[in-house]
Amino acid sequence: MNILITGGTGFIGSKLIELLKTDGHSITVLSRSESKIENGVHFVQWMHNDKKPEQDLTPPDAVVNLAGVSINEGNWSEEHQKKIYDSRMEATDELLRILSTLRQKPDVFVNASAVGIYPTSETHVYTESSPEIAHDFLGKTVHDWERKASKMKEYGTRVVYTRFGTVFGKGGGALPLIALPYKLFAGGPIGSGQQWISWVHVEDVARAIYFAITTPSIEGPVNVTAPAPVRMSDLGKAIGSVMHRPHWLPVPSIAMKLALGKKSKLVLEGQHVLPEKLNESEFNFKHPAIRPALATILE
Repeated sequence: MNILITGGTGFIGSKLIELLKTDGHSITVLSRSESKIENGVHFVQWMHNDKKPEQDLTPPDAVVNLAGVSINEGNWSEEHQKKIYDSRMEATDELLRILSTLRQKPDVFVNASAVGIYPTSETHVYTESSPEIAHDFLGKTVHDWERKASKMKEYGTRVVYTRFGTVFGKGGGALPLIALPYKLFAGGPIGSGQQWISWVHVEDVARAIYFAITTPSIEGPVNVTAPAPVRMSDLGKAIGSVMHRPHWLPVPSIAMKLALGKKSKLVLEGQHVLPEKLNESEFNFKHPAIRPALATILE
């Protein structure tokens, strides 16, 4: 297949490209850098002055939209939140414009999303059929992003919203922030410790995106989370066990809020999210349990 990717140089995108290359697919990445061919991947410059990347594109069979400023970066000031939001809206608008010019539309459009669309709760369990939508910054960002991506349905394209949980892996994601206190022998319960972490290994994220591309029955929202979410206290114990560090020093919520500002929400609040569609489609998770998954990253 010819597969077009935005955000292909990021934490998730780079893993996805490795997987797609292994299976021999033709990959084009829309990038802000100069156009080039590198390691068998065609990089086409976009979002730059008057560039018209559509002139250099072969109509793709599948599109994966991962573009956007990472929510794990910055301090979540009002300015930074605007960058997170605008980067997703502007990139998706430009991608939709590009695809509208192509004579042949893709069969499938996979748009990144997040479990942040669901309200935080220590008691509720969310699946793709849950109607609740959070009305905070993350909820609005994800809702608006999915709604914009849904415009591809007008061309008869199958649209999938991959709602990522808290992604763990080497070289990125949320784990470095959570594991740092343990490296300093100061790890322990964060906040109440009862908040849910619907986590997922980055390798399973890449595999789930590929699965969504190649499984015609999958469309709409897809929760990309491991089948066994954990409470923050249990995650901390697992990190301590894998790193051979103590899990003893409580970190009060106020300390996290002072250190991280509004971004502290990522570790102080959470959702219990299950990957119902992936389970029903018999997707095989490579990393279904938290401790073995952490061992591949932290050991």
